[in-house]
Amino acid sequence: MYISEKLEKIIPSGTVAFTALIQELRAAGRDVIDLAVGEPDFAVDLPVLDATRQALDNGYTRYGPVAGLPALRDNLATEFEGYSSQNIIVTNGAKQGLFEIFQVICDADREVIIPTPCWVSFEHQVKLAGGVPVLVPMKDHQLDVDAIAKAVTDRTVAILVNSPNNPTGAVYGAESLRRIAEICRRNDLWLISDEAYGSFVYGEKRLFSLFADPDIRPQLIVVRSFSKTYGMTGFRVGYVAAPEEMIARLTTIQGHLTGNVCSFAQHGALSAAKVPPETLEQRRQKYKTRRDLAMDLCRGMFDVIEPNGAFYLFPNTTRYQERFEDSLELARYLLEKANVAVVPGEFFGAPGHIRISFATSVDRLTIGLNRIKDVL
Repeated sequence: MYISEKLEKIIPSGTVAFTALIQELRAAGRDVIDLAVGEPDFAVDLPVLDATRQALDNGYTRYGPVAGLPALRDNLATEFEGYSSQNIIVTNGAKQGLFEIFQVICDADREVIIPTPCWVSFEHQVKLAGGVPVLVPMKDHQLDVDAIAKAVTDRTVAILVNSPNNPTGAVYGAESLRRIAEICRRNDLWLISDEAYGSFVYGEKRLFSLFADPDIRPQLIVVRSFSKTYGMTGFRVGYVAAPEEMIARLTTIQGHLTGNVCSFAQHGALSAAKVPPETLEQRRQKYKTRRDLAMDLCRGMFDVIEPNGAFYLFPNTTRYQERFEDSLELARYLLEKANVAVVPGEFFGAPGHIRISFATSVDRLTIGLNRIKDVL
């Protein structure tokens, strides 16, 4: 029987596959330290859980507005000066928001420029929408603006930026982002800004949100998430902020795709949006401490650029190329010999690297990285 040809170009998510493998090994009794999956280890705040339970008790278990709970959309709109709830759609995680964006802007052979290394799903979501991902390598984990400008053609519809970046943890400078915005203005392109890791920025470099540039707002689509900031990965609540016309089109897609996001989960998200800033700052400081520890432990093993955001290191592994054919083989070796899971750089379009998540306890992080050192 017939299967769509476009699925022949799509491979399963490597990070999702690693999650399943880790679960299988643990079920078999292996003490696997997970430095692969990008999931915060802190517990969901009690007020968020209480609000979710209360929503269940109050009967919020039925269909809701496709674009999201009105109170939640109103709250999220306050993050964007001049925006109202009509500029916001609540999605099943940032992932669905991105999927819907590509469905709206892509036709056959339309191109989306994506700097690499990049999150595993960007490329395949563009392909699923019928578009063509145009991958432009970065320089030392920072945007190569000149190369991006040269990649623009008459078929280009958008440039996507992800800062802080997954998998590198890089935070892009304001000047580079302004230059990308100018490229989009000059060529009448959409600019998609994935800011899922925006709460985790370290060091002197500060996060520059493209929304701060009022001239690009008519072409800007901002994607954010509750998953990373509040540890609510299982709630599946993300959101998109964009011009009203784009939100209306995303709502049309979502109406056919899933309808509303889980009603009671949205009530939990509304509570999370009111978590005190000092709580978020405490978490950021904890992750900075872990970043510093991971850097100290990795320097002797790998060449690694210090990340200014997210919760990943993305070390270069080419010094081990005589022992391992590629980083996929290295990752398998570490899982087999050290009981430590990392993610091969091939999944992110960057062979010769591995992604190490420091979103785990100091003890587990220390043990895991020392295990890697022992086997290498």
